[in-house]
Amino acid sequence: MERWLIISGILLILLGLTIKYVPWLVNWFGKLPGDIFYDKGDVKVFFPITSMLLISVLLSLLIRLIRRFM
Repeated sequence: MERWLIISGILLILLGLTIKYVPWLVNWFGKLPGDIFYDKGDVKVFFPITSMLLISVLLSLLIRLIRRFM
């Protein structure tokens, strides 16, 4: 359990540094076809459906690779 907490902490730190210092790498989020953005007057609704599906698939593959090699 400790190993997973350390690994997830390191990954979160790396993600935060990436977003802060290399924003063009994550600038695609929310701009893929299938992401829904509704704007009318004071109402703004955003559903990043395609982006979240892509992130889910990538994380599932990453976890599967980590489990296979550990």
